[in-house]
Amino acid sequence: MAAPNNPMEETHAGSNLPPVSKSTFTIAGIVTDVFGLDELPGPLQEVACLWLLHPRKQTKKMMEHVALACIHDWNKRLQDGRAGNSPKGLIAVAFDQRNHGTRKVDDTVNEAWRQGNPRHAQDMFSVFQGTAIDTSTLLEYISAYTFPHNEHIITTNLVLGVSLGAHSAWHCITSDVRFSAAVIVVGCPDYLSLMGDRARKSKLETWTSSDPPGSQFFGSPDFPQALLDTVELYDPASLLISVLDKNDEDRLANLSDSEKERLKPILKDRLSGKRILNMAGKSDKLVPYACGEPFLKFLKDAIKPGSWFSDQGTQLEDIVYDGVGHEFTPAMKQRAIDFISGVLASEQHESIATKTSKI
Repeated sequence: MAAPNNPMEETHAGSNLPPVSKSTFTIAGIVTDVFGLDELPGPLQEVACLWLLHPRKQTKKMMEHVALACIHDWNKRLQDGRAGNSPKGLIAVAFDQRNHGTRKVDDTVNEAWRQGNPRHAQDMFSVFQGTAIDTSTLLEYISAYTFPHNEHIITTNLVLGVSLGAHSAWHCITSDVRFSAAVIVVGCPDYLSLMGDRARKSKLETWTSSDPPGSQFFGSPDFPQALLDTVELYDPASLLISVLDKNDEDRLANLSDSEKERLKPILKDRLSGKRILNMAGKSDKLVPYACGEPFLKFLKDAIKPGSWFSDQGTQLEDIVYDGVGHEFTPAMKQRAIDFISGVLASEQHESIATKTSKI
């Protein structure tokens, strides 16, 4: 099992793929690595871009092998004629999350309550939500740096995130219509549930001192009201729950027809036509699957055949791996590669010129 601070410790075990080209640009003040430019097939004008978001306390370097594996797999499909009816090239992009790697300012910001960071809730959300904003900003400008002569056009964007990067990937796929697919690895779409679980396990006084425990945690100094207000704007689960004005524990369960009608335009705006692969470890104690399960069940119920949101082309594959903790295993990596290539092979030509971010 991988170390808690590095869920990718064993991800690339046994991998011996040859390198691909890496070009580094400084875009909007962010050091940005782009993989696969030299390997792009000249005749293909359209290009897909895979955005890779690393875990907490790691750096963009950790995502290089993921880039290699995905690019090699896709280019092999191109060579073998297995790239679908509208084949395109593939590049991958990695950059350091806020307060990580080349952007690190304060080590404490990346720590949790148990490691002595009293502002863990504020710091973690602002880092990964800010990274989602950075991803959309880089997406806005990436073509101007990679293809200054208009030799290729990026028509598809996908995002893959691990742990902290997976939290951010949830924001990318739900807040920026230019992303058509996401791979979520040990991430959570419900920040309040995740942090409530972490506060309970950390035995914070703001959790244990109330009756019942936790009833006064949200809105306390450990999770201020101002943070709650921000979370409701961007967190996938919270923004839906805030529309429903629901305070019960069921949250997104047992919805009435009128509540479904209130949610439809939001889901259509944010998830219509999108494909998501969610992968979790059944034994994950840092980001327990149970924290995101109500949202995932809600979404799966909404999009199942014949249900109330089944006509919008939204797809969710939700896999929980037995015996796996907070880690990105080689088997998960292979499923991610297959998913990404499958998405690209099944895509039809579609211009994204008029699509814009909602962040």
